[in-house]
Amino acid sequence: MTRLEQSGNRQQESGQESMDVSIICVNWNSLGVLRECISSIYETTKGIAFEIIVVDNASPEGGVDTLQAEFPAVRIIKSCKNLGFGGANNLGFEHSSGAHVLFLNPDTKLVNPAINLMLQQLQGMPDAGVVGCKLLNSDLSLQTSCIQQFPTIVNQLLDIDFLRRRWPKSRLWGIAPLFMDAREPVRVEVISGACMMLRREAFERAGKFSTEYFMYAEDLDLCYKVTQLGLYNYYVGEGTVIHHGQKSSSKQGGAKPIQWAIVMRSNSVMQFCTKTRGPAYGAIYRTAMAVTASCRLLILALMLPLARLGGNKDSFRVTSIKWWAVLEWAIGRYELTALPE
Repeated sequence: MTRLEQSGNRQQESGQESMDVSIICVNWNSLGVLRECISSIYETTKGIAFEIIVVDNASPEGGVDTLQAEFPAVRIIKSCKNLGFGGANNLGFEHSSGAHVLFLNPDTKLVNPAINLMLQQLQGMPDAGVVGCKLLNSDLSLQTSCIQQFPTIVNQLLDIDFLRRRWPKSRLWGIAPLFMDAREPVRVEVISGACMMLRREAFERAGKFSTEYFMYAEDLDLCYKVTQLGLYNYYVGEGTVIHHGQKSSSKQGGAKPIQWAIVMRSNSVMQFCTKTRGPAYGAIYRTAMAVTASCRLLILALMLPLARLGGNKDSFRVTSIKWWAVLEWAIGRYELTALPE
């Protein structure tokens, strides 16, 4: 048994009352990156009592029991069916005992003591709801989706990479804190579900994760419910975590998983808009996305000759798949299933 595993055992055996943080990771065909995630937790997190709970969300590939041999302190909870992101995290929470809870994607890797930094800030801010940190892509570039504004028709229609790069500090995106040299936590609207920490009591008061979404809007919903309690969500820029992103679905390859992920996200955002702003707003959002997708596809068709000459066919293909999927969903021609087929 390694020193890190021995430390984890001592922390888990330290007792329910002294448990500082329960770290919950939901696994679905992500064992490879999950191992790296767990190792990085033990390597970077010192001086606090924590437990790691892995919820296996009925992974087809299996093998989750092998984690026990490598990390004896890790608790494994098996679900007999795929509960979705929110449902599986709620299941993990029911088996946790920490005064604080960290929901951490399996495809993440801690670069520095991000858990300690988030916990320290959370403990010092009575008005804090959800706390998150800086997320990096696999190539160590900044992942701008780690914070955002609550979705509206306007900011979703104008969610274009060129505009975000040209005006990154616009209030439209809500990502200005990512480009600030702030030493203190900054209030934001939404924290990414890839890495979000809350007090146990706040998570319970907010009603936990909503299970009406299968994926992609549970973090929006939780952040919104927390603000309805009179609390604020904070970005802690000193903490850094690599978030590889979509490792589970990418294993399947092809266009169908890409289409499914895009449509699932669009549908979840529409559900959130309907829930928080009313059915009429949700319907307008869907119509607006249909118009936007049509315009984007028309522009792409006009740009096709340039794409062929420029040798950028792969990027062009992915973008075309995205907007065709959005159009089919918006006009009701895409049959949305629980998992990509």
